[in-house]
Amino acid sequence: MLRTYPLALPGTLVDHHRMDLGAPYSLGWGVRAHDVTGARNGEVYALYALYRHTYGVDDDETDPVKASFGYRVITRYAPDGEIMASAVFRSDGSGEPSAVVDGGDMSLCVLPDGVLAVSTGPDNTTLVAPDLSRVLAAYDAKDRRPYRELLPGDAFASSLAVTPSGRLLCTVAEYGVWRYGNVLTNLVGVADGPLTATSKPTIRAIASLDPEPAHQGDVDVREHAVYGGAPIGRANRPRPALTELVADEDPLSNWERSHLGRPVPLADDLFVVPFYAETFRGGSRSQPFVFALVDDRGRMTGRLQGMHPWRDSPFTGHCFALAADAHRGHAFHLNRYGLYAWNRAGVLRARLDTGDKAFKPLTHFTLGACAPDGDLLLVHTKQHLILRIPAPEDLTGLATAVREALRAYAGRRTALKKRWTPVNWHWTHTSAPVHRI
Repeated sequence: MLRTYPLALPGTLVDHHRMDLGAPYSLGWGVRAHDVTGARNGEVYALYALYRHTYGVDDDETDPVKASFGYRVITRYAPDGEIMASAVFRSDGSGEPSAVVDGGDMSLCVLPDGVLAVSTGPDNTTLVAPDLSRVLAAYDAKDRRPYRELLPGDAFASSLAVTPSGRLLCTVAEYGVWRYGNVLTNLVGVADGPLTATSKPTIRAIASLDPEPAHQGDVDVREHAVYGGAPIGRANRPRPALTELVADEDPLSNWERSHLGRPVPLADDLFVVPFYAETFRGGSRSQPFVFALVDDRGRMTGRLQGMHPWRDSPFTGHCFALAADAHRGHAFHLNRYGLYAWNRAGVLRARLDTGDKAFKPLTHFTLGACAPDGDLLLVHTKQHLILRIPAPEDLTGLATAVREALRAYAGRRTALKKRWTPVNWHWTHTSAPVHRI
């Protein structure tokens, strides 16, 4: 069912810092969405950041009105769109400590038992109760960094996705990827056991990006991730790597310093694994990218076809997200040039061109995820709203479904404005519980 959800800020947080929600972001503050995901019971979770940097103010400033801050907010929505609860935790290392392990590229996943998993790179996973009231467990990798003491950690995964039968599709980081002196995402794996507050399953690696990460020692072996029956590390990882499989396609392409995107399941045993060539500061449009089809034995069986490296480039605006409806075998990608949809065989079945007036509003949205019922979850980057679009059974009807959803969005947005009275598209809520976790 078509729904619209506001990325609402807890009113207590806004009042505590006396925030001017009408101020421009150029003054050093902002709201930014990280991820959205759906649960099997129809609920939706959203993760977004609220931050402020007050220039010229000492870092040890304690007055909440003047001090810099960084928060992450997780909000839980009922199937009808009502906010049920929010959880708030600091992400700047100051203030009240949080049990949620912070990091980069933060993402959400609802596990088969309904528990919410919050994953960050590299290989940190925090389990949060479905009602957002408390943290159940935290798997903290204790990130290795140059010139710092190496602390023992308890790593799991940098991102998670769930297949129809409940398997976990994971990404795992390694030290020395592309000869960098830190830990970067490099592996794709599958875990067949449950992830709980008391135990974690073994991740079986099926694909790698950099075939030979540099300067690894015994301390860099990933005991919880295996390949060929042995822990990942040193020279033990899937070969040939994804970059080796495509290296000969374009002699001008250099896959060194490429990066691995977040994979999504197309079925229990088939996954879309995206990887992208190096991103340049001066613009990367026409840089190569691959949406590889990889089975659970690590074979690259094909790819999502039909995108042109220039006309359909995801590098414009850094639109790297994929979403998939594993029950129907549909994959989706949204960037500045269109919304794309494929079937399980990798055949492009729909391309909604944003040059078309009807689909131009898509340029203001980012792709979040597919809900378990197949609905598409899009996030408006400026109006801070989630648009839930019912996806048709047949992809030939996608254009009609999206056109109708975008047309209805304007009316629903107006109704929300009258009810919520946002300030410069910043929404606040005061009635739902807010938990500090």
